[in-house]
Amino acid sequence: MIETAGLVLATAAFVGTHLALSHPLRLRLVQNTGEAGFAALYSIVAILTLGAMVLAYWSIRISLPMWIAPGWWWPVASALMLVASILLVGSLFGNPALPMPGGAKRAMQAPRGVFAITRHPMNWSFALWALVHISLSWSPRNLIVATGILILAIAGSIGQDRKKRSTIGKAWLQWEARTSFVPFAALLFRKTPWRSAFPGWVALGGGLLLWLLATWLHAPSVSRIVTLAGGGLD
Repeated sequence: MIETAGLVLATAAFVGTHLALSHPLRLRLVQNTGEAGFAALYSIVAILTLGAMVLAYWSIRISLPMWIAPGWWWPVASALMLVASILLVGSLFGNPALPMPGGAKRAMQAPRGVFAITRHPMNWSFALWALVHISLSWSPRNLIVATGILILAIAGSIGQDRKKRSTIGKAWLQWEARTSFVPFAALLFRKTPWRSAFPGWVALGGGLLLWLLATWLHAPSVSRIVTLAGGGLD
């Protein structure tokens, strides 16, 4: 019980500090410390809180799941993780939301690749990761971490839209008009043509490599649990 409470606190600290530093506190801290100082502070806090969450997760040696997904769901979940991997890799290139020079200029361009699918491909990759893990195993430690990441991804996307409207202004409003928060909504409502949604070979290749690596790392524990319990995560 103590270990589980520790994981709850560590996850809350990781999510809470990330959201606070990314949104309500960012402008004041940048004014006081400069961009470089803020980046250093943000990185230190993120590393420390993430490390605390990982250590708290592994300190719970026994975390029996209340429910485990059936075996047929595992290939579906794996396919969803491939989609998440492609979204994540694609989000690293040409993303107007990243804290880099030229964001307004990139936001004025027509959305292509993963940005035609959603204007928040990185956060949706994390949201998919969380939803997939929740769907696979209801062990206490898995639910705590996955729920925290899901909250961070969705709340972070909402906060990012608000922040970019303030910092980029008209360019971001036009970006919002051509893209969608919910994946595929801009395509379904014809705000963006379907031909623009091809992720690109870099995103496809990089996402496939990331997915293969993650699958290989998960294989020993996954195969053991599937064999013994017909599905599972921890």
